[in-house]
Amino acid sequence: MATGRARPGTPGRIGLALAGGGFMGAAYELGALCALAESIDGLDLTRLDTYVGVSAGAFIAAGLVNGISAHRMVRMFVEEDDVEADFDPALMLRPAYREWRRALRSAPSGLRASVGAGLSEALLGPQAVLWRAIERAMHLLPNGLVDGSPAERKLAHLLSQPGRTNDFRRTRVPLRIVATDIDTGEPVEFGSPGHDHVPISRAAIASGAVPGLFAPVRIGTRHYLDGALNKTVHASVALDYGVGLVLCVNPLVPYQAMQAKARRVSRSGISTVMAQTIRTAIRSRMTVGLAKYRVTHPGSDVMLFEPRRDDADTFFTNIFSLSSRRRLCEHAYLATRADLLDRHAALDPVLRRHGLSINLGVLRHPAPRLVRELRTDTRRPLTRAGAALNRLGHTLDDLDRAIGIVAARKAGSDA
Repeated sequence: MATGRARPGTPGRIGLALAGGGFMGAAYELGALCALAESIDGLDLTRLDTYVGVSAGAFIAAGLVNGISAHRMVRMFVEEDDVEADFDPALMLRPAYREWRRALRSAPSGLRASVGAGLSEALLGPQAVLWRAIERAMHLLPNGLVDGSPAERKLAHLLSQPGRTNDFRRTRVPLRIVATDIDTGEPVEFGSPGHDHVPISRAAIASGAVPGLFAPVRIGTRHYLDGALNKTVHASVALDYGVGLVLCVNPLVPYQAMQAKARRVSRSGISTVMAQTIRTAIRSRMTVGLAKYRVTHPGSDVMLFEPRRDDADTFFTNIFSLSSRRRLCEHAYLATRADLLDRHAALDPVLRRHGLSINLGVLRHPAPRLVRELRTDTRRPLTRAGAALNRLGHTLDDLDRAIGIVAARKAGSDA
């Protein structure tokens, strides 16, 4: 893989920058990417010129650069119905036993210190005593609640199959996964010179380590957390490699209750309020970044796809429910198709500068279902023959769907 960076703004060179968002973000991004792949003529998401991934987007970018299509990843990670992957999101939620053991070992001395700290504030009253004790007790908590190591091993296995690689230095084009060095607060581009010896799977886990939920990920002598702590999509990383167009997908936008009867964030509990706060900060920061790119990279185009601000289906989705993730992926697929159709007049001229075009025939054709219905008999294990028939049925469904897309695309091209 070439390591030199191309001159800025080369027409026809296309990059992809994917933001984070946990299970929900991955489901949304995959649905949106499937819509883009089907509706934009000339676009092959597995054959772009550079990839940048943050948090959940890092997993998807790692798959795409290895030739795994967005549609295949829907089967792997959303439907959990791919024999090769067999990826259970519960792998991301194994308790961080090492951190919990460390916290328990230090509990006796820590509690004594907390009580002593509280009593030292006795002259300031009982409230001062309580809060000082609580402050010291906070140091007893583990650095993270869950450990992503099982998911790392699964991803490493997936990327180590024939024709794929878990090595940044062996990818066909640049892949950059961004994480945050927790001791400096600075972003680190894994895959760049000096940081390309780290396995892709390890970098992806570090980039997705949400503070408070995941323990910091150690790589060498440093510790890393979520790459979104600094920027949202890090599109500038792709722009610096000289691409003329960067496609960005960001699933995290603040919710805006436009109608009087719309669901209210203020009445939905502390976790929802916190999610709204984080999304508002992320969106504000990204708006500033996009405006900055027009100055720093005037010869390049940046195209952003994200949910509508009044999209309650996206904002209030239960991210830990398999059926919810299926619905969200399908919803993102349909919403992105609608977005492409609504913004066709604005987006198509930009795409054409880079050898791409929106196929109106595909968008105006009734959308085929992306995500299969959840089996109602999932508690009953399939026999070997049943599993084989199940896979054959899925293959035929995918073939029928692909034929329909090709026919719609041809009709749109001939129109």
